[in-house]
Amino acid sequence: MMQFQQLRRGVLPLLAIIFVGCTMEAASNDPMLKVIRVDGSSTVYPISRAIAEEFKTTPNGQEADIAVAFSGTSAGFRAFCSGKTDISDASRPILITEMNECIANGVPFIELPIAFDALTIAVHPQNTWLKEISVAELKKLWEKAAEQKLTRWNQLRPDFPNAPIVLWGPGQDSGTFDYFNEAILGNQRGSRTDYKASEDDNEIVVGIAGDVNALGYLPYAYYMANQNRLRAVPVNDGRGAIPPSVETVQNSTYQPLSRPLFLYVNAKYAQDKPLLRQFVEYYIQQAPTVVPKVGYVPLTPEGYRLAGIQFIRLEVGTAFKGVPEPDVTIEEVLRRQVIFQEAHANNPTP
Repeated sequence: MMQFQQLRRGVLPLLAIIFVGCTMEAASNDPMLKVIRVDGSSTVYPISRAIAEEFKTTPNGQEADIAVAFSGTSAGFRAFCSGKTDISDASRPILITEMNECIANGVPFIELPIAFDALTIAVHPQNTWLKEISVAELKKLWEKAAEQKLTRWNQLRPDFPNAPIVLWGPGQDSGTFDYFNEAILGNQRGSRTDYKASEDDNEIVVGIAGDVNALGYLPYAYYMANQNRLRAVPVNDGRGAIPPSVETVQNSTYQPLSRPLFLYVNAKYAQDKPLLRQFVEYYIQQAPTVVPKVGYVPLTPEGYRLAGIQFIRLEVGTAFKGVPEPDVTIEEVLRRQVIFQEAHANNPTP
């Protein structure tokens, strides 16, 4: 039996799933207890893959059958909320519709912030004209009204070349797609559709790197791994042109394209499967080291400490509002973690 309960503390709404009747840890020797399935965001995929490979070298990890895949955040949630996966990687918070699907299917979830991304606007290195881009220009370029109309560089700025703009971006199952559209267009589904789309960020890299007239957006780690093939474009939100970097994410100046990345863990499976529990605990412990190696921005030590507490206590639900939220900083994620845990302390899971 599950209930969907909304808790309020101050002005921040916290959506929490309170569940009862979860089974005790299974004592069976069922081989499925050793299977760990991870799917979802291609943005989070490099972190999960790296940590899974490390976990497999540990004594406990050698027993685990871990498969890490990426189908996009939205597709990942569809599988997760139907009980097909243990962990869903996500490059945006879970949506209201996805929460409702999890509730309907009896899937209680634990939300764990795991890193930050600087969603990057990238062009070919030989693009000599686009030195920076404003949020208003990004909106003009990517909004639905631009479809089949704004197709050449000199339509964006008159002094730009009279050459075609070749746009690359993630597909509609991607959390990166949702977040970019919310941050830039104010509408998750407001994007033009006449662009080259892929759920595989490596395909976006290849597309931009192969055409001097290309522009696209992709996770920071994929840019960092391909700096010799791509050039990052600083973004001006009205306070000056700011390049994506670890520093500009940490000091909250790269806005509105800084965003938190998440793991969502099936709480019932975490109770029933000791290896899953051990893997998630290992993931949280290793994230501060692995996240920067992969190319993303780690949370603060306190952020990871709170994530560990949240997982050990099986604190289910979300500290977000059921939509992709632009302009959420590392400090804001930490604040929400604290408030979320205080709410759970006052409203313990039965």
